[in-house]
Amino acid sequence: MSALRRKLGDEYQVVSTSASGAGLPPPRAAPRGKRQRFVDKNGRCNVQHGNLGGETSRYLSDLFTTLVDLKWRWNLFIFILTYTVAWLFMASMWWVIAYMRGDLNKAHDDSYTPCVANVYNFPSAFLFFIETEATIGYGYRYITDKCPEGIILFLFQSILGSIVDAFLIGCMFIKMSQPKKRAETLMFSEHAAISMRDGKLTLMFRVGNLRNSHMVSAQIRCKLLKSRQTPEGEFLPLDQLELDVGFSTGADQLFLVSPLTICHVIDAKSPFYDLSQRSMQTEQFEIVVILEGIVETTGMTCQARTSYTEDEVLWGHRFFPVISLEEGFFKVDYSQFHATFEVPTPPYSVKEQEEMLLMSSPLIAPAVSDSKERNNSVECLDGLDDVGTKLPSKLQKITGREDFPKKLLRMSSTTSEKAYSMGDLPMKLQRISSVPGNSEEKLVSKTPKMLSDPMSQSVAELPPKLQKLSGGGRLEGNLPPKLRKMNSDRFT
Repeated sequence: MSALRRKLGDEYQVVSTSASGAGLPPPRAAPRGKRQRFVDKNGRCNVQHGNLGGETSRYLSDLFTTLVDLKWRWNLFIFILTYTVAWLFMASMWWVIAYMRGDLNKAHDDSYTPCVANVYNFPSAFLFFIETEATIGYGYRYITDKCPEGIILFLFQSILGSIVDAFLIGCMFIKMSQPKKRAETLMFSEHAAISMRDGKLTLMFRVGNLRNSHMVSAQIRCKLLKSRQTPEGEFLPLDQLELDVGFSTGADQLFLVSPLTICHVIDAKSPFYDLSQRSMQTEQFEIVVILEGIVETTGMTCQARTSYTEDEVLWGHRFFPVISLEEGFFKVDYSQFHATFEVPTPPYSVKEQEEMLLMSSPLIAPAVSDSKERNNSVECLDGLDDVGTKLPSKLQKITGREDFPKKLLRMSSTTSEKAYSMGDLPMKLQRISSVPGNSEEKLVSKTPKMLSDPMSQSVAELPPKLQKLSGGGRLEGNLPPKLRKMNSDRFT
């Protein structure tokens, strides 16, 4: 007995595998602890990227997306810090120009023309920058025409301020208009259910939209996350398999005005083909549901996610109806959105149901084999006809009857056909046909006689002397040389 370690997230389980027929008792299911999910019920993925090494520089190459993906507290901190540093830096530049020109010492001299009027210390330089950057323009501080370096700095300030405003304000706008909050008004049922629908075992869950605004081009997809080991021995902890929810028929394209029940038909192509009510107690899997669509009000793409683990799938349950017809409109009762009720459902998997159906149905395989054997017998008879036509006419005459083998084989084939057809007859007729001395046994008993008829006929056609010489044994050994030569000439 070998042990195979399977890992799913942070959870480990040892599954013992043994050869069939070893006589060992099946292993008991290990008690389940806290289930580690890959996707939370609110859609957040429990994945952390570590040991990136030098790959962190990729975040700086896409700085805009990095700022948008940050949390709000970090986004506001970077927004305030960037503006504060930019304002202090530019105010320092204006103060340095005033200091180098000596404007700070001659600020109150009316005969002196400074670079910036009424700038005589750092606070006044900071206020001048704020007035020009925010286009407030009180008129008390202004640039004079005697300062070319101030004009160049003012142009640099205008360009740099426009870039910072576009970057940070655009980042904040995208952050506020993200459709993530729109996903909060898209509901998924707390549990999934497995029951019969339209005569087929079906996995079902419910989706609803709480807003009156529609989701344009809404599409739903399902992924099954399950650990498995390949025949080559490779272990896949999170193997993703597709669950068909109507891709071939277009049922995955949703008109999400009222709550809809999404269905996955369990058939031979489904990953749940072997899943039964009993095997669900030992299976470990996670169904990830992804709903995508375009928000009608903003035109942005929205995605809502959720997941169902094996303990959140209810076997033999169905969802309560939530839509009722009122006076002039349809009413949706969301109080029953997550409610389910039990329905009669076979506890077997689809594979087991198909096997039981084949065992309980009439035997069709013998009838198919009968038709094949009949065709083979006809082909054999046709082949014998071809062989008979290729023989010399003298040999065909010696047999006494040219079509003898063909008729004999046809009689034997009809006997076998009757024997095969006995299984389809009632029991009384089978007993009657099995009584000794029936036509089938007579036919079999007649067969050796028919095989000996040609030889007896050929001997009867000889003269009496030759019949005595033959003595019922080998004819050619007792004939005179002359007759043997004539006989050989006859066969050639």
